Amino acid sequence: MHFDANASHGTVTNQITMRCVDDQGASVVLDAVLGYDARDPYAVTATFSTDYYEVVWTFARDLLLRGLTDPSGEGDVHVWPCLDARGRSVVIIELSSPDGELSVQAPTADVTRFINRTLARVPVGTESEHIDVDQLIGQLLAV
Repeated sequence: MHFDANASHGTVTNQITMRCVDDQGASVVLDAVLGYDARDPYAVTATFSTDYYEVVWTFARDLLLRGLTDPSGEGDVHVWPCLDARGRSVVIIELSSPDGELSVQAPTADVTRFINRTLARVPVGTESEHIDVDQLIGQLLAV
């Protein structure tokens, strides 16, 4: 696992090796980067890299946080704690879209470190203090 932080922008990234699991339980290693930016304080991103392109999913930080201890999520993203085939603690992240589904296992310790680093930047309950309302209004009016 590799991580980087940019204090001036409140960003946090963690490179995490996950396992992509298919319907039959077979798995392959998949490199991913979890990202957080305090300018979008309610969201996290998961970027999955292949030989040809990157796939980026954005979903609620709270969903990932709750999924560390309890099943959480509705719709396109579900997160829950589990044990892998060797009995190690993992977090299952299930993503679905009209183009397909992806289910990955991420080591709980790695996801917990990432979440804790985001919480150090923006504690739960203070997210609205990090939103630039004037910038958002400008973006809306520019559309």
